[in-house]
Amino acid sequence: MSLDVYLELDQPDYRQACKRIFTRRDGATVEISREEWDRLYPDREPVVLTMPDELSEHTEVFSRNITHNLGKMAEEAGLYMACWRPDEIGINRAEQMIAPLSEGLEALHADPGRFKAFNPSNGWGNYEGLVAFVTEYLAACRSHPEAYVRVSR
Repeated sequence: MSLDVYLELDQPDYRQACKRIFTRRDGATVEISREEWDRLYPDREPVVLTMPDELSEHTEVFSRNITHNLGKMAEEAGLYMACWRPDEIGINRAEQMIAPLSEGLEALHADPGRFKAFNPSNGWGNYEGLVAFVTEYLAACRSHPEAYVRVSR
């Protein structure tokens, strides 16, 4: 199981159909290029997701995925409610995520050993993955403060 986060603008998405390749890395689903796929898996063909060329109501400007196994680490860093349950604490816009993500990232950087103790024993997810997730999410919130926050858990 995983947490999916999205930032969406309140406008139609005019992107044309595109082909996307996803893989799992450090407990998260990440998009990679065809060139990277061929380098990593030279003898295998990827499953390719073709996005429809229909218009949607919203333009997705950011999406990331992270394993629920990092929930306890996120809780320890003060990130759980903002990331996993933003609707329950009144967060619905990216600008509202900037402060909690910044504070949580600062906590993660301040004491890596404390948080690495929460690395899942099954190997799905780790401290570095949570730091990367929060760093990318924060950058996207700063780039698109007017975007709506949506999560799927």
